[in-house]
Amino acid sequence: MGRFTNFLCLAMAALLFLPLCFSRSLIEEQNFKVANSACDGTLYPELCVSTLSTLPNLAKKSLPDMICHTVETVEKDVEQSSSSCNSIYRKRKLDFRQRVALADCKELFSDTLAELNITVKDLRSVINSNRSDEALTLLSAAMTNQYTCLDGFAYSNHSIRHFIEGGLYNISKLLSNSLALAHKITPNKTKSAEVYEQGKDGFPKWMSAGDRRLLQTTASGIKADVVVAKDGSGKYTTVSAAVAAAPSSSKSRYVIYIKAGTYNEVVDVPKGKTNLMFIGDGIGKTVITGNRNVKDGWTTFRSATVAVVGNGFIARDITFQNTAGASKHQAVALRVGSDLSAFYRCSFVGYQDTLYVHSLRQFYRECDIYGTVDFIFGNAAVVFQSCNLYARRPDAGQKNIYTAQGREDPNQNTGISIQNCKLSASSDLAAVKSSFKTYLGRPWKQYSRTVVMQSQIDDVVDPAGWLEWSGNFALSTLFYGEYLNRGAGAGTSSRVKWPGYRVLSASAASQFTVDNFIGGSNWLPATGVPFSAGM
Repeated sequence: MGRFTNFLCLAMAALLFLPLCFSRSLIEEQNFKVANSACDGTLYPELCVSTLSTLPNLAKKSLPDMICHTVETVEKDVEQSSSSCNSIYRKRKLDFRQRVALADCKELFSDTLAELNITVKDLRSVINSNRSDEALTLLSAAMTNQYTCLDGFAYSNHSIRHFIEGGLYNISKLLSNSLALAHKITPNKTKSAEVYEQGKDGFPKWMSAGDRRLLQTTASGIKADVVVAKDGSGKYTTVSAAVAAAPSSSKSRYVIYIKAGTYNEVVDVPKGKTNLMFIGDGIGKTVITGNRNVKDGWTTFRSATVAVVGNGFIARDITFQNTAGASKHQAVALRVGSDLSAFYRCSFVGYQDTLYVHSLRQFYRECDIYGTVDFIFGNAAVVFQSCNLYARRPDAGQKNIYTAQGREDPNQNTGISIQNCKLSASSDLAAVKSSFKTYLGRPWKQYSRTVVMQSQIDDVVDPAGWLEWSGNFALSTLFYGEYLNRGAGAGTSSRVKWPGYRVLSASAASQFTVDNFIGGSNWLPATGVPFSAGM
C-alpha cells in the first residue's frame, strides 16, 4: 500500500509539474525567437542571442531595453579588464613603455564606462529613448577605446597585450552588437529636424549666442575667466596650471585666454573639465609645443602635446605643435576625444600623426594642418571645413599621406569628411615634391572611411589618389569617396580601382556634410565657429 501511495504521489507531482515545464519551454522558445530576430544583421549573432537570452521577459522588452542589457554586460567586462590592468601594473616588473601603455588602457576604460553609463541613462529616458544618434556616437567611441588600448602595445613586449586582448575583443564584439541594435531604432523625426536646424546667422542652434560672440570678438574684447601669460602678467604662467584650476563639470563656458608666447609643456584637459575654451592671440603667436614621440618610449596616444577629453571644448587662434621631427615617427601635436568640440583658426604642426581625431564629434574651420605620414588620423566623426592641409617634406623613403581613418566596425558612425579645403604642399616640400609620393589617405583599420569633396587638390597628390595599407587589407570594406573637387590633382580617371573607392553622387556626398554627419546645426552655433551646414 505504501509503494502504491508513493507512486500515486509521484504521478500527481509529475502532472502538476508538466504545465510548468511546458510553460517554461514556450517562454524559452518565444525568447529565443525574439533574440534571433533582434540579432539578425549583427556581426556576432551567436554572442548577441546568448546575451539577450539572459534578459528576463525578453519578449516584452523594447530595443532600447535590449541595448541597455547588452551595454550593462559590457560594463562588467570593462570593469574586469580595468582590474586586470591594475593588477599587472602593481605586480609585474614593467619598463617605461609598458607602464605608459597600461596607463593609457586604464584611462580609456574609465572613459568607456562614462560613455556606457550615459548611453544607458539616455536609452532609459522617456525623452531620449529614440536618440539613436547619441547612442551610436557613444558606443562608437567606447569601441574605439578598446582598440586604442591594444595599439599602445605595438612597440612593446607582446606578453601583456596577449594577457588582456581576449577580454577586449569580447568587449568590442558586444559593442558591435549594441551598435547594430542601435541602428534599428527608429529615430524621432521631429527631434532630428530640430537637431539640424540652422540659425539665421549661419551657425547651428546648439551653439549659444555667447559662444558665437566669443569666436567672433577680438581677443582684447573678451572678458576671460583667467589669463595665462609667459611674462607673468596673467594669473598663471602655464596653460596646465590654468586647466587644473578650472571648475569641474562646468555647465557654462569657462574661457582661458593664453597670451602670445611659446608654452613648452604637455597639457591635458581631462574628462571632468567640460566646456573649456582656449583663446590665443593668433596662429604662430600663441604656441603650445612639445616633443614627445614613440621613439622615446611614449605611446602614440600619450605622445600628444595637448590632449583634450573634456566635452564641449573650443579653441581659436592657437598653434598646437610637436617638434619631434620626421625621424621620431609618431608624434602627436593634438589629440581630441572631446564630444561636440570645435577648432577655429588654429594650426596643428608636426610630421607623422600630427592631429589625432580620436573619437566622438569634432569640427575644424579655417585651420592649417601640417604633416607627413598619416598626419590626420583617428576614429572620430569629424568635418574639416575651409581648412588648409599641407604635406611636408618627409624622411628619405617615406610617403606623405594626409589621412589614416580608423573605423573598426561598419556600424560605427565615424569617418573623416574634408569639405571646401585646400590640399597642397608646404614650402619645404614644394621644391622637391617630385621626389616624394603624396596620397589622400590609406586604410588604418578595416572599415576606414574618408570623403574629400568640393576641395582644391593640388598636383602634389599622386594620380592614384589613395594608398594601400598592406596588400589587399580593407580594400573592399573601406569607404573612400570624392565629389566635385578641383585642381591639378583632382582628376579621378587614374584613381585606384578598389571596390571600396567611389566617385560620389550629390546625394551620397550630402551624407558627409556638417548637418548630416555630425549633427552640427544642433551644437556648433553655441561655439561661435562659422560653418556651412550642407553642400
